[in-house]
Amino acid sequence: MTETHTKGESHGCIVCGKLYQLYVVTDAQGKFVDAKVMSEGGRLVKHPQRALVACETHTKAEVEAAVARAYGIQKDDDDD
Repeated sequence: MTETHTKGESHGCIVCGKLYQLYVVTDAQGKFVDAKVMSEGGRLVKHPQRALVACETHTKAEVEAAVARAYGIQKDDDDD
């Protein structure tokens, strides 16, 4: 089994910036593995390389637009 590390971090909503507490899991080399939102009202946003969070009140379209604005259009694994 590979060694992982978990640490608490504060992340802002990708749309509006509201802060949420997350537990972020990384592998031994520091690569992002998974995350869990610990604050009420936040949800994890799927991204393969970093922990992202958004308010539960934001629509899927708002979140997708904010991610595209910040990190570019995200390709699905099936798009290769």
